[in-house]
Amino acid sequence: MFLDVLRRRNPGFIEAAQRLHQEGKIPANAYVIDLDMIERNARIIKDEATRLGLKTFAMTKQFGRSSSACRAILAGGIDRSVAVDMACARSTHRAGLKVGHLGHLQQVARHEANGAARVLQPDYWTVFNETKAREAAAGAKAAGRTQNLLARIHAEGDTFYRGHEGGFDAEDVVAVADMLDGLEGGGFAGITTFPALLFDHQARKVLPTPNLATLTKAAEALAKAGRRDIEVNAPGTTSSVLLAALAEAGATQCEPGNGLHGTTALHVVEDLPELPAMLYLTEVSHLSGGKAYCFGGGFYIDPIFPDYDVKAIVSDEPTVAASALRSVEIPPPSAIDYYAMIDATGPGAPKPGDAAVFGFRGQAFVTRAYVVGVSGIASGAPKVETIENTSGETAAWPI
Repeated sequence: MFLDVLRRRNPGFIEAAQRLHQEGKIPANAYVIDLDMIERNARIIKDEATRLGLKTFAMTKQFGRSSSACRAILAGGIDRSVAVDMACARSTHRAGLKVGHLGHLQQVARHEANGAARVLQPDYWTVFNETKAREAAAGAKAAGRTQNLLARIHAEGDTFYRGHEGGFDAEDVVAVADMLDGLEGGGFAGITTFPALLFDHQARKVLPTPNLATLTKAAEALAKAGRRDIEVNAPGTTSSVLLAALAEAGATQCEPGNGLHGTTALHVVEDLPELPAMLYLTEVSHLSGGKAYCFGGGFYIDPIFPDYDVKAIVSDEPTVAASALRSVEIPPPSAIDYYAMIDATGPGAPKPGDAAVFGFRGQAFVTRAYVVGVSGIASGAPKVETIENTSGETAAWPI
């Protein structure tokens, strides 16, 4: 779905990736990142967030916590990350980003709390219940510091992805704040939810969820109880054009993820300030039964989209031509994606060794793909900076 946007708005990126692959510098089954564009997009988002008084934490899971991408984001002015899990926290900390937010979406496991408090020292730590709050506070106390705690809240009618549920009842937020303030090593700092914004396919717009109103109402209750300087963390579908709406709703923090590489759902239907900066590249392995089988491992079709005709640019030379587009059948999520099947009928059929380029709204961290950072694309001198696994660790490639 994002391939059309890639072809139109960053064609040089596609051609550079194809060329590097044909030169043997990029492996098959790789999420490739345009580092110059990531830096540019980060600066756009950071500048708008600063104008609105929002703290900005970069979400890195979508591009596999690439260390070179983290450094590009840092160069673009965003110096803190949000860690969706401890793997994110370790990777971004190692890459030089300060951990700005830990514990959301995934809570910190009991025996990792002390290490997280001592080594990572996050600015904010989200907790879903008193037990998790006590673990975070105890870890911070042992490290000789006081941890800012965010309470994940929910109210009837709020929207959560299945498996993301949890948190404190929003009606109890004042009592929750008092409880967190009573912990040795911890203190109440604010509230959070997810998602605060969601793309609406029918309206073709990003709209606030009921969760955002829940945050606003809870912040008002806290203010009436005499609390000031409440942090309101409101992540979800973050592009620079949506930050003003978050600030108006009372948010004090934003967490761009797909926006950093121009692949939010809104980027499909509107030309937003951020340009596409990530693609998925693989290679044709063999032909069978009118299909060209390309190596898998990194296929991820985001379930937020309805079914669509997945296409790839398949070629043995750099091109973004429409004539190189081929329909692709990707195995269902219940199957292991050893291969995907490319239509090989008609003239110019794919052949083994051809590069196949896809445009996905990536979630590289749930795949077994390589992650490749490339600099110098805009200047015409592309250079592979890093080839890593999805934990931001150098990959053993080539053998």
